[in-house]
Amino acid sequence: MPRDARRPAARPEAAAPPPPGATGEPAAGPGVPAETAPPRPSIWLADAEEQAGPARSAGRNGLDRERITEVSVRLLDAEGLPKFSMRRLAGEMGVTAMSLYWYVDTKDDLLELALDAAFAELGTGDAGESGQPGEADDWRAELRDLAAGYRALLVRHPWVSTLAGTYLNIGPHSMAFSRRMRAVLAGTGLAPATRAGAMAAVSQFVHGFGTFEGHYVERSRQAGMTQDAYFRHAMGSIREHPGLEGDFTEPGRLLAERGGHTVEEMRERDFTLALDLLVAGIEAMVAREA
Repeated sequence: MPRDARRPAARPEAAAPPPPGATGEPAAGPGVPAETAPPRPSIWLADAEEQAGPARSAGRNGLDRERITEVSVRLLDAEGLPKFSMRRLAGEMGVTAMSLYWYVDTKDDLLELALDAAFAELGTGDAGESGQPGEADDWRAELRDLAAGYRALLVRHPWVSTLAGTYLNIGPHSMAFSRRMRAVLAGTGLAPATRAGAMAAVSQFVHGFGTFEGHYVERSRQAGMTQDAYFRHAMGSIREHPGLEGDFTEPGRLLAERGGHTVEEMRERDFTLALDLLVAGIEAMVAREA
């Protein structure tokens, strides 16, 4: 074997680092955190200077955070959370993905903005910093209104339930909703030590119910069926499965037993009954504490 063939190849010179942005990652600068920056728990914990910086508020290519957030919500509604990406959003808006990073540091930041924009639809911003609700004759009616609004939000935007359980969810509109709920529970007569448990019982019930309902509505839509047709199809398939046929009654009979002629009527009765049980539980707790 020739001597040169046994000689190790010369070590190449260290390549110069690629220029910022050459790898497809956002370049350091406005809207892009330095590599050494510690992770931030939430966009809402950014300092005021970062939130209001010129790169975030000034129009660039006709963009601003409000418009980017609005389109993000629309895209999440149409295509769902798994398909959402900065590249897909940029294509929808007719800009480059890099343009978006002048207004948000990461995709997570943008999803947090979209989440709080959804909570704005609850209209609880008028509760103010103190969380005091508007004039209400009965805390029960106020509590039912808040629960119904949150449920409708989760059905309207199925992706909200996932994001609400992923991020801190401390945006201004989300916090306004929480303050409103706390103010209503303060009017029940519950002792301060038990209000947090009552709030968890109501909010987590609504979160679970609305999540299930929203996913069911989405599955029906994807199957190209009405909710009633999808219910009959699914129930029929379940009853034909060995080992499960005795656990489920005929779909029409099940609807009648649960108080409705349609899936929506049945679900409405279930929600109302469950919420009534929670209200009764709060009343019983107040009486016991008294």
